[in-house]
Amino acid sequence: MTSESKRSRKVLVLQGGGALGAYQAGGYEILTKAGYLPDYVAGISIGAINAAIIAGNRPEHQVERLRAFWERVSSGNPGMRFLSDFAGGLVPRQYLNAMSAGHIVASGAPGFFELRVPPPYMLPAGSPAALSYYDTAPLRDTLLELVDFDILNSGNVRFAVGAVNVRTGNQIYFDNTERTIRPEHIMASGALPPGFPHVEIDGEPYWDGGIVSNTPLQYVLDNHDRHTDSLVFQFDLFSARGETPQSVWDVESREKDIRFSSRTRYTTDRVSELIRARAAMHRLYERLPADLRDSDDVRLLMQASHPGRMTIVHLIHRPAVHELSSRDYEFSRRSMLEHWNAGAVDARYALHHRKFIERKSMHEDLVVVDATADLPKP
Repeated sequence: MTSESKRSRKVLVLQGGGALGAYQAGGYEILTKAGYLPDYVAGISIGAINAAIIAGNRPEHQVERLRAFWERVSSGNPGMRFLSDFAGGLVPRQYLNAMSAGHIVASGAPGFFELRVPPPYMLPAGSPAALSYYDTAPLRDTLLELVDFDILNSGNVRFAVGAVNVRTGNQIYFDNTERTIRPEHIMASGALPPGFPHVEIDGEPYWDGGIVSNTPLQYVLDNHDRHTDSLVFQFDLFSARGETPQSVWDVESREKDIRFSSRTRYTTDRVSELIRARAAMHRLYERLPADLRDSDDVRLLMQASHPGRMTIVHLIHRPAVHELSSRDYEFSRRSMLEHWNAGAVDARYALHHRKFIERKSMHEDLVVVDATADLPKP
């Protein structure tokens, strides 16, 4: 979906959003069936876990391992599964979701996190167990089982995940082109406080990267090869667009959407400005006389110039009417499958309009397409 004039790179950008991350996995399954295998995967929080499973497995095993992860974390509370499967219309779906989320709060998600007993506020300050409500040790075991870290660190696929230094408040990216990635780097990207404890790496404590920015798109741009066209599939789990709330429950849900999508929207706008400005600088350079091209000022500007085009296909999870503000920690099997299927539907729709996107990308330096809002309707 990019121009043929330069080398092209396929990039996968995965936002944070807890239980909604199954949407990314379902969408990725459809992309792989269409032959889309990324050269570069970047993620935050749950997006970091999905990214690690993708970059840390051979293509033929990626979807299988994604499915294994999502089936594991949604396998808790058989009683809730029975009620959800057989209650039918007897119990409103909102109540089922609320009960499922309550169960997660009370116990945790298998293979991901478990409730601390006793609770942290009953432990002495400074104790590692006093810093969070849940223990994420199960996630480390799951990552070691489902991610081949030799493959992840081989460099065949570039991999980067964002975290925040607790002491400085600065965001940092753990990139396999710069360091050897371990389970701790992925866990740090998803260490959302106060639910999860910070993760110490090389003597520094790190929290979830979504505290600063819930999308790694800016990092991808900053590390964009100047002579490469990029096709970016960006999977976001919170939608900036939505209806005016009609109840206090809607207010809480809508506020969460706006809060976690706002940085994504801001970053996408800044990317648009930068890509177009950099491309304009490159075109202007081509028209300069030789003596000006060699000047120090022009050389400095050209370090930031950028002839490569970028196409961003934006796939955004939009909640169903029965989903509550707890949807990012509601790990029921039924909801997981719905999110997986929603991602598949949106990815399939985007691929159906591949030629439309390709035509736009041939004539513009940057194309940003919301796959469910901007593409032609039947």
